[in-house]
Amino acid sequence: MSRIKFMNTEIDNLTMNETLSAIEDLIQQRKNAYVVTPNVDHIVKLESNEKLKASYSEADLILTDGMPLIWASKIYRTPIKEKISGSDIFPELCKLAAEKHYSMFFLGAKEGVAAKAAEKLKVHFPDLKITGCYAPPFGFESNPKELEKIEHLIKDANPHILILALGCPKQEVLAHQFRNLFGVPITLCLGATLDFAAENVKRAPHWMRNAGIEWVYRLYQEPVRMFKRYILEDWKFIKLFVKYWGQNSRKNVFLEETKR
Repeated sequence: MSRIKFMNTEIDNLTMNETLSAIEDLIQQRKNAYVVTPNVDHIVKLESNEKLKASYSEADLILTDGMPLIWASKIYRTPIKEKISGSDIFPELCKLAAEKHYSMFFLGAKEGVAAKAAEKLKVHFPDLKITGCYAPPFGFESNPKELEKIEHLIKDANPHILILALGCPKQEVLAHQFRNLFGVPITLCLGATLDFAAENVKRAPHWMRNAGIEWVYRLYQEPVRMFKRYILEDWKFIKLFVKYWGQNSRKNVFLEETKR
């Protein structure tokens, strides 16, 4: 597997097919693995959030979610092969699970969203086995009883794949802290994916995703919730891009030399 240095994290430089193969290998290994999908917002948060940094440091797969990261990698002269957003890999993962009889559990989104997503997915993938859905209440991560309930739900369902749709950094921190307690072969942190699958939130057209302006569409849909993220916070990505210019190429040369 080819892992490269990228700004304040590392990236597994894979295509979609390579990613699906790597995920299946991790399921077979049953090593309580988890997957994170950095985008511009994650890069900004990683600069100051210690718990998120710890989550990323032990992630089994780190995938690229966002065209700005692809463009930045090319300018750094360490090009990332392909954008693999959570929303793009999710249907491919459901297809794989249906074909290989891997069961799934959905944790997150608002009440009823995960169940609605499960219903719609079953139409496209009749053989897909979804062993449970749960929308935890606000503040659950600080509630020992709620965490114990989630633990029992997941253990009783005994899925091969756990989908966390709780937003960053909550989902990444949960995956990191509870990976061994939950005992799931692989957990994926996929943000708004269940909202898209349930068709509660419409994804931007393909041309906007490919142009790297999906955020404009999201801001138009949810201006109040997304304003702080996209307007007040994510501009810091530009400063970080400049900060890490040069460091990435030197680090990647070193990584390549140590592999020889």
